[in-house]
Amino acid sequence: MTISGKTRVCGVIGDPIEHSLSPIMQNAAFQALDLDYVYLAFKVKPSCVADAVNGIRALNFRGLNVTMPHKKSVMANLDRIDLSAQIIDSVNTILNKDNLLFGFNTDGVGAVRALKENGVALKGRKVVLLGAGGAARAIAYAVAKEADELAVLNRTAKDAQALARLVEKAANKRIVAASIEPEDIDANLQDSDILINATSVGMKPRIDETPVPIELLRSNLAVMDIVYNPLETKLAKDAKALGAKVVSGVEMLIYQGASSFEIWTGKSAPVEVMRKAALTHLEKKA
Repeated sequence: MTISGKTRVCGVIGDPIEHSLSPIMQNAAFQALDLDYVYLAFKVKPSCVADAVNGIRALNFRGLNVTMPHKKSVMANLDRIDLSAQIIDSVNTILNKDNLLFGFNTDGVGAVRALKENGVALKGRKVVLLGAGGAARAIAYAVAKEADELAVLNRTAKDAQALARLVEKAANKRIVAASIEPEDIDANLQDSDILINATSVGMKPRIDETPVPIELLRSNLAVMDIVYNPLETKLAKDAKALGAKVVSGVEMLIYQGASSFEIWTGKSAPVEVMRKAALTHLEKKA
């Protein structure tokens, strides 16, 4: 990679940020297409978010990814925000176009693309989503637009209910809300086709934990766990042992990153290059 005075700069802001795989994926993608871009990670404290976003204009960055805890706070400093990002009140991608900052959210799009590209159709299906946080909000909205039914289950039931009401209004579709207790999981999974875990349960170092007991899983249930550290969570292992279709959390990471890449460059993302870069790094760390 040769850096010059013409090199376009993209990056990611968050706190913490050291764990981010985005620089590895995005720089591999830029190099694969021989684009004069570079992607860097920036640790930005919550009190400095406005300064960081304004810096995009001053330094003429092409764009940014935004990760926790800034996905909501950045919105106040943008010129225009995509409708889906407005609805879920969260931005994870910023585009600088003619010194105007546009906000998008590619988390939900990434989840849907990950499912479809791995052979899991949403049309005509019932989906159970675990979690009601930032990523879950984006996934709920994107999934509800395509699936026939959606149930949102969360440790705090009132948060699941709030998300269900939000998505119902936006997608014009009834959404079930319940707690994440085993009896509620069991009741909702019985006639479901797809299970998505958008909680942190099973993430390193809690690798022996799972949000769903294995006895509630079955072979004809497609399972996606958005956790990608470890590469294979206990939930994923349990589902795979039963013969279920399993979609790794790395897939959502790749496809949300691919969507951001396409927003910045206007070119189709080299998904296989991004996948190889991410998996190689994760396997080395494991």
